Amino acid sequence: MKLRDYQERISKECHQKLVKYGFCYLALEVRLGKTLTALAACGLVEAKEVLFVTKKKAISSIQGDYSNFGFDYNITIVNYESLHKIEATKWDVVILDEAHSMGAIAKPSLRAKQVKALLLKYGSKVILLSGTPTPESFSQMYHQVYGIKGNPFSEFKNFYRFCDKHVDVTERKINGFNIKDYSGGRQSIIDAMKPYTINFSQAEAGFKVDTKEHKLYVEMSQMTYAIADKLKKDLVVEGQNEVILADTSVKLMTKLHQIYSGTVKFESGNSAIIDLSKAQFIYDNFSLVKIGIFYKFKEELNALKQVYGDSLCTELEEFNNTKKTIALQIVSGREGISLRNAVALIYYNIDFSATSYWQSRDRMTTKERLTSDVYWVFAKGGIEDSIYKAVMQKQNFTLAHFKRTL
Repeated sequence: MKLRDYQERISKECHQKLVKYGFCYLALEVRLGKTLTALAACGLVEAKEVLFVTKKKAISSIQGDYSNFGFDYNITIVNYESLHKIEATKWDVVILDEAHSMGAIAKPSLRAKQVKALLLKYGSKVILLSGTPTPESFSQMYHQVYGIKGNPFSEFKNFYRFCDKHVDVTERKINGFNIKDYSGGRQSIIDAMKPYTINFSQAEAGFKVDTKEHKLYVEMSQMTYAIADKLKKDLVVEGQNEVILADTSVKLMTKLHQIYSGTVKFESGNSAIIDLSKAQFIYDNFSLVKIGIFYKFKEELNALKQVYGDSLCTELEEFNNTKKTIALQIVSGREGISLRNAVALIYYNIDFSATSYWQSRDRMTTKERLTSDVYWVFAKGGIEDSIYKAVMQKQNFTLAHFKRTL
């Protein structure tokens, strides 16, 4: 195996930035091989010990890339949730995969705090990876880099002082209270990051993928529609042992999102499958081919398991080495993995996030694959169509969108 020409070129540019600045942000679009490019850059700086921090489901794929290329440095690959478990080591380079996941506004997440503590302790060179560095706001950049020595915002004591120069702060009224909105990050944030950032698109890499999207509609059971209608009318559905309560608009939106796909979480915290129609529809139409299925709620996975039995898996390694279909939760499966061995992608449900839409639908994309088929399985009369229309336009599906659907 060897790097593609653009990967080799970018790895050399990354090496130069690591030497000059101590860190580099690889903002390469999805499926362009950010992992291999970063691993190659570590070799160019003659690293001895490398720490690769990623999502749990991506670990086996990264380990495979590292092993296949025979890099002569040691690597430790760990998910963000296990950072506190790693043994103390002088890391020459720390690679932070899906770095945008650290970009909380306005207070740093636990993940960002742990990364900052690690970097301050070891003074490592840093490579950040993301296809979407600031998916919702330029303000998300601050906590991604605030733990890196010499970052362009190090002059600011905290996020709020950073906002004084780089963010148009506004106010929104929520539940009668005026809340400050820090999402108005200015272009100056991106301009400040330019010396440290390498951007590269699928078009520049020569990708010419035609992603064909298909919407399929399922008639759910009469009980499903009856529960949804009663909840919209009365905001509560009481059973013998459980209660479905939608006493706020947000809860009504969430409950209907669940119910129209055949599952529900009760007020007690318990959850249940109420309708197997979607799972059965997917099995009846796609069971003879190897596919990737994205689901939203955990009970949807249980529904798929009931219908698919042993022919369904949830781990990438098993999917790649068997004839089984894989089921992945949308948020955990939308980043850092490749489903190139899938014949098609099937969505059991759809997420409210535009980021989830654009990232997850690209999981099959490779330079050699010219067409990809993505199937959206919607309940007839459900709310999924409205969500789809919003996220296609790169908008998150919000309460305002939901109220218009009613």
